[in-house]
Amino acid sequence: MTRPPTAAQRRVIDAADPVTGRLRGTEAQLAALVKRGLAFRHPRPPHDHFLTPEGHRVRQGVTQVPVPAAEAPATAGVFAARVGGEEGAPETGPARRREVHSAWQGLLELRRMTNPDGAVERPCGWERTHLVQAAALALEAAGHRPAGRDDGGYRVRETPQPEAVAVYEPDGEALRACAATLEGAGWQASEHREPRTGTRYLLASPRRAR
Repeated sequence: MTRPPTAAQRRVIDAADPVTGRLRGTEAQLAALVKRGLAFRHPRPPHDHFLTPEGHRVRQGVTQVPVPAAEAPATAGVFAARVGGEEGAPETGPARRREVHSAWQGLLELRRMTNPDGAVERPCGWERTHLVQAAALALEAAGHRPAGRDDGGYRVRETPQPEAVAVYEPDGEALRACAATLEGAGWQASEHREPRTGTRYLLASPRRAR
């Protein structure tokens, strides 16, 4: 189980700006939150600190601190976007939808605060270093069904290609709907077939500024 924030850290999180997630605290407190993936230091002066999507969730009342999304297992109490095909996947329902909505809103705020032009329609640096989780969050937040162990639904997987993920969905119409969702979330998506099996999939990459 992940260790919860200290009382001092919790006060810093609770006192964050409710809209921007801007933080106030000592350098040691802020550095500790950054280390735990709950805050980030803005790259431009004055280098203020802001809550990450995980930090926003903690502020909204999650009692267990999630690990960074790229490392997060799909276990009870720890948020991770559904990539499809996981063992022990979280239950679907209103609580899960609220968690996903909160994580997506936090990600949009992270885009606004870290993209140089404040654009929310284009993926940010965090997404480029957490490609699978970022693409999966966009799909799950839009209501697409992730695959179970043995049934249909989307599956997001790493690829050898830099800054690209593969999205599999056995239903052709659902695969095209996934492409539309990713494109609307600031990704470029194109459909391909695996040479040996003929399996259709999407190759998706975060769109860059023009």
